[in-house]
Amino acid sequence: PALHHFVGKARCFDSEESAEEAILGGVIQPGEVVVIRYEGPKGSPGMPHMETFMAAVLGKGLGSRIALVSDGRFSGATGGLAIGHVSPEAYEGGNLALLRNGDMVHIDIEARTLTVEVSDEEFNARKALWKPVVKPATGWLRLYRKECTSAHRGATVYWERD
Repeated sequence: PALHHFVGKARCFDSEESAEEAILGGVIQPGEVVVIRYEGPKGSPGMPHMETFMAAVLGKGLGSRIALVSDGRFSGATGGLAIGHVSPEAYEGGNLALLRNGDMVHIDIEARTLTVEVSDEEFNARKALWKPVVKPATGWLRLYRKECTSAHRGATVYWERD
């Protein structure tokens, strides 16, 4: 319940690996909202589990002192305040892609809201300049990136039958 309301400045990362380096290096501070993006079904591709980062957070004793927001996935091993499977994902231009370090983020678990103190005009300006971070993918992963659904639809592939 103590984490049902959380306000903090965004600290944005375009991969779990860069966020992990930051937590281990002492860059991430208590009170921040860590945003790990481009880890969704298309962005990664494949929607990996954010367990390595979360293990580092818990190991540093920050599980109840930071919030995590990601288009990646979580499981029962996650501790603290973590919001995952965010859709639409950053790779598709979802709002996670438009966040910047220092944006003030408000999380209200009881109201089921996550809001950011950024005007619609500013978000639109950021969207006009946005280009996705494209991670390498070949073979099946490249095909999966092209054809998979959003996390809210199961991050799966539905092909029409002829």
